[in-house]
Amino acid sequence: MNVVWQNYIESNPHVLRGKPCIKGTRIPVSLILGYLAAGHNPGQIITEFPDLNHEQITACLDYARELAEFEVAG
Repeated sequence: MNVVWQNYIESNPHVLRGKPCIKGTRIPVSLILGYLAAGHNPGQIITEFPDLNHEQITACLDYARELAEFEVAG
């Protein structure tokens, strides 16, 4: 599934002090990644947060992948 994370994730200084979250919600990306790291599958996460969908969860993973590729020039 090709998901562009920028379509699903935003940082707004007026929402959760600017933490990246799912657009239109107060659900932080870090929370979704934490659930995935704990072994929950997307279906289980959606059961816990019915306002989410598979594309939003995939966007969280793509966001994390992009952050992991970031390099600081030295």
